[in-house]
Amino acid sequence: MKRKVYIYKAYERFWHWTQAFLVLFLAFTGFEIHGSFEFFGFEHAVVYHNAAAVSFMILIVFTIFWHFSTGEWKQYVPTTKNIKAQVQYYLFGMFKNAPHPVHKTELSKLNPLQRIVYFLLKVVFIPLMVISGVLYMFYRYPHNGDIAGINMEGLSTVAALHTLGAFIMIAFVIVHLYLITTGTTVFTNLKAMLTGYEELEDEPKQTKQ
Repeated sequence: MKRKVYIYKAYERFWHWTQAFLVLFLAFTGFEIHGSFEFFGFEHAVVYHNAAAVSFMILIVFTIFWHFSTGEWKQYVPTTKNIKAQVQYYLFGMFKNAPHPVHKTELSKLNPLQRIVYFLLKVVFIPLMVISGVLYMFYRYPHNGDIAGINMEGLSTVAALHTLGAFIMIAFVIVHLYLITTGTTVFTNLKAMLTGYEELEDEPKQTKQ
């Protein structure tokens, strides 16, 4: 039996869609800066990229506060429980209409694999993008009345790490877009992130032995 549950709060949805736009815009302007194509023009792309980066960092600060003030950070604590069943579901089960091995609830929105992936994003890859991006933006800085800067070898390493992080983020977006189509219908998960409501299955009741 299914019931309609308000599972994604207003700020959560705002954060999700704003982050999605900023990540895609940062990727678009970033690759233009790298010379992959021309759309805004190099100088404008740099300005827009930096503005989006600052907006992204502000969003991160507010979202960290929201996660810890609401307790939502607990959603991202990794677990190995049911992880084998989850892997088998993604590899084989969902193509055979097998039941999902982990039931989503208001208190546990993510399956074991999602927890690991989102945890890595939040504590490894997004910080990598932010730190390398800030270093790249401010590689020249005032020091003792003069202008100092990161040496070219160090700057090349920073740029390479930032680009690696960008490819990882793009890979995540592609996989994420695919997986949102694997709900009850193609648009079930998308609709839930727009309205906040999702139809969840009740946990099966265990019979007493």
